[in-house]
Amino acid sequence: MQKERIYFNNSPDPTIGVEVELFVLDADTLELAPGAPTILNNFPDSLHVKEELLDSIVEVNTKICRDVSEVREDLRTRFCEVIKVAEDNGFQLMGMGMHPRARWIDQTITDKERYLQLVDKLQWPVRRLLISGVHVHVGVDSGEKAIAITNGLTRYIPHMIGLSANTPFEYGELTGLASTRTKLFDSMPTTGIPPEMINYSQFQKFMRTLIRAKSISSIREVWWDIRPHPGFGTVEIRVYDCVSSLEEIVNLAAFTQALVTGLSNHYDDGSQLPILDRWVIKDNKWRATRYGSDADYIVDVMGNQQTLKSVILDTIDKILPVGKDLGCGTELLNLAYQVENDNAPYKRQIRLYEKTHDLNSVISNAVHALKESIGY
Repeated sequence: MQKERIYFNNSPDPTIGVEVELFVLDADTLELAPGAPTILNNFPDSLHVKEELLDSIVEVNTKICRDVSEVREDLRTRFCEVIKVAEDNGFQLMGMGMHPRARWIDQTITDKERYLQLVDKLQWPVRRLLISGVHVHVGVDSGEKAIAITNGLTRYIPHMIGLSANTPFEYGELTGLASTRTKLFDSMPTTGIPPEMINYSQFQKFMRTLIRAKSISSIREVWWDIRPHPGFGTVEIRVYDCVSSLEEIVNLAAFTQALVTGLSNHYDDGSQLPILDRWVIKDNKWRATRYGSDADYIVDVMGNQQTLKSVILDTIDKILPVGKDLGCGTELLNLAYQVENDNAPYKRQIRLYEKTHDLNSVISNAVHALKESIGY
């Protein structure tokens, strides 16, 4: 049994790491292009510029950072390098949770055994994953704490969707959802809201069961909205749609680090927040997926509600002292400004489209937003 233990590589500090999935576009047509292999040839064996499921997506990762200032500078440097290579080869890169008009059936799978086996096993649900996100890791000092934080973070899944929702289009049409990506990803068998766990031992038991039953080949194939990551010693948040600028990415990273650190402090003080019932969490997640920041949020089992905007602002207010200690108070205030001014990413897409009636303007705007935000 010792060989089957899943060790949690404890992180003594709330370090932060960010993974960003970017779409590769043909520079002339702005359609998706299978350009990732060409780009990756310029970053051999890199841990920070990697392939993804599709040949039209590249993933850019930070090193382990102490704070969001390091995240900002790390991503700025890597984005500049990758965009330069992309442009030299006739491509552009875009930060958006879905390409507004691309079709999954037109895309090619990355020629790696891991991805080919995944597609062979899961078929249609995984083939449709023409999506990209921002994943944020925050260091945690024990597996037990990681489970408690994962449980506690589930109430904030709607907040995260409301702040990052950026996918109102599919196949050139408005879907009526703020985050179409969320519903697409939820179709996978090991995604969605994580089950409530009692402790880290139960987490290990669950993972061993899935592996022995050949439901998964490794714990890397469990893609919950929030998950403990034993190898990195982190809690990983996978809820966010990809957003279009460096500052937006950094703001989401700040929100995540402050939330995780705040819950970690509650755990250490023995004052953990009560966990909402799963059916309430599920309904709140749907509401945020459908209505984004305009959703009404269920606050208790009596069905009482607040606007998601007010709930997000209350949460930012509560974690702001933690954020200031972490050096990310300004980024939290930026998110509050976004909410107060009704400036969610999906809404900006819709407004621009209603003004221009041209999806190319939406795509081009996202391409330029990324470059402008890094001073490229």
